[in-house]
Amino acid sequence: MYPHLLAPLDLGFTQLRNRVLMGSMHTGLEEERGELKKLAAFYEERAKGGVGLIVTGGFSPNLRGRLHPLSSQLSTQSHANKHKVVTEAVHKHGGKIALQILHAGRYAMHPFSQSASATRAPISKFTPFKMSERQIRSTISDFASTAKLAQSAGYDGVEVMGSEGYLINQFICQRTNQRHDEWGGSYQNRMRLPLEIVKSIREKVGKEFIIIFRLSMLDLVEQGSTFDEVVELAQALEKAGVTLINTGIGWHEARIPTIATQVPRAAFSWVTEKVKPHLSIPVITCNRINTPEVAEDILSQGHADMVSMARPFLADPDFVNKAAAEKSKLINTCIGCNQACLDNVFKGKQASCLVNPRACSETEMPMVAATMKKRVAVIGAGPAGLACATIAAERGHYVDLFEKSDRIGGQFRLAMQIPGKEEFRETIRYFANRIEETGVNLKLDTEAQLSDISEYDEVVIASGVKPRALNIEGMSSSDKVVDYQTLIREKTALGNKVAIIGAGGIGVDVASMITEPDQHGINDWLDEWGIDQSLEHAGGILPLPDCISDKQVWLMQRREGRVGKGPGKTTGWIHRTTLQKRGVNLMGGVAYQKVSEQGLHITINEQDTILDADNIIICAGQESVRPFEEQWASLGEKLHVIGGADLAGELDAVRAIRQGTKIAMSL
Repeated sequence: MYPHLLAPLDLGFTQLRNRVLMGSMHTGLEEERGELKKLAAFYEERAKGGVGLIVTGGFSPNLRGRLHPLSSQLSTQSHANKHKVVTEAVHKHGGKIALQILHAGRYAMHPFSQSASATRAPISKFTPFKMSERQIRSTISDFASTAKLAQSAGYDGVEVMGSEGYLINQFICQRTNQRHDEWGGSYQNRMRLPLEIVKSIREKVGKEFIIIFRLSMLDLVEQGSTFDEVVELAQALEKAGVTLINTGIGWHEARIPTIATQVPRAAFSWVTEKVKPHLSIPVITCNRINTPEVAEDILSQGHADMVSMARPFLADPDFVNKAAAEKSKLINTCIGCNQACLDNVFKGKQASCLVNPRACSETEMPMVAATMKKRVAVIGAGPAGLACATIAAERGHYVDLFEKSDRIGGQFRLAMQIPGKEEFRETIRYFANRIEETGVNLKLDTEAQLSDISEYDEVVIASGVKPRALNIEGMSSSDKVVDYQTLIREKTALGNKVAIIGAGGIGVDVASMITEPDQHGINDWLDEWGIDQSLEHAGGILPLPDCISDKQVWLMQRREGRVGKGPGKTTGWIHRTTLQKRGVNLMGGVAYQKVSEQGLHITINEQDTILDADNIIICAGQESVRPFEEQWASLGEKLHVIGGADLAGELDAVRAIRQGTKIAMSL
């Protein structure tokens, strides 16, 4: 079904079993104390699931190159010995694994950082030291030493991290390399560091060892590399002994989204396609490839020789095996939300996955059959209830799932209608197929009553939320006012002037939805973010265009301070930039007075004003839906309340699905 994706790749001295590379991502397990057993379990599930080649999260070759003071490093034989449990776990299932060597450079979050020049990154608190000739030579030696140690630990190869704005990238680009010696100035000097590193590694490890170079093909920052420079470096790397070239897109400081759910699928494979004809070694493409169909299409068109997917293997470790068995409908698709993976890592927490809470917790959350089969009632088929019902059934319980509406999905059914969140539809598709696969008895159009569930062994309330009502004068009687659920569900027609009360995640989504341009294919998206598809401009960027909406929109919050932050640490800036480009008025510190025929009366900065809004959308939070709550006590210890029914707050699908999963595993 996927002949190109599942075809082996001959590298001469070794063969990969398919064209799937599990891309590098930091999980937090790399810093595990002791013997890296959790990291081994994590990669073992992915190797068992059929991945051809795994690349680990980044390990620094020395102390100064660490991302954080306590970040992972591999520079001694003692370090290497601890990694043998990882490589053995992968090899046991026929997979191959490469260690990524990453020097943070000026992205390091500690005062000992160093770079090509002493220029501070906008995302760092520390100004790096300019590296001396001796330090550069020592760092090259450290890269080679780490590669040799990785080989001794049983790794099949290494990936040299030369993209995303880390140290090697900092030497390559004029943006960060202001040197005037043999390591700066001309491009030939600036690309000297990556070439010396690769040559040194190849000399240490011999010919039969995979060297992947993660090449920044599209920097997306000012004073980045030109296309001709990218090709020149790629060809020089091939001559230096690189086995595979992996695509890197964007620096971490770039103000263009590259992997969030708003980014169209395979939005950057065209970049790899442009570079590939200039090389004879295999080239890997990446970013927002999350289904076997998308991956197969890229490979069948010759845009790349392999596809790299990272977060899709957080979502489903069996991605490849399911594709090979023609069961792609059962793949738990990555929705690109960042909420439990990147957001966690950037907060210094262990990574996980919104749609698969077991990711990175394989040893703590093993999937085992129930010792005693029970009759379980789950009320509510939103994300929390779906996760609970299907996992409980998979473990062997008899599960009835009650849903008062005519379809499953809950809040995800609303979310998938927001432009840029269409991927949420995949989670509903996955759970619909899981219901069938696990034998859950789904009861649609059925509002559960206490009398219906009193005889069950376990009862799980996952009935979700409803919009919170506001007590504002004139609001209840005005036909201008609509809540967000009604707006999205019924596609309420709106006038040209819209006021949105509430600037949390829901308010931001609604503002984005009603200002979305009519045409929005990949090319439209690239144009909207000022990405130069001709690759004629350095860094591949053009001035960011305005996309002013024909609607006048006010997005308001009671709280003072920044408006439109959104729910995610790594995606909030994308939402704000989008709204600003479209001309949305972001207003904090607003007090709402009343609604009249004139519009919405507010006070801001101690000044009373009237917004002549045609419509007023309520996105001011939600309240838990708790059926027959007054009788809950009669259910005793067999009652479990999860998701929005447990805590409304800001909608939190990470918590909801994790709660559902943990309850199902405890029954």
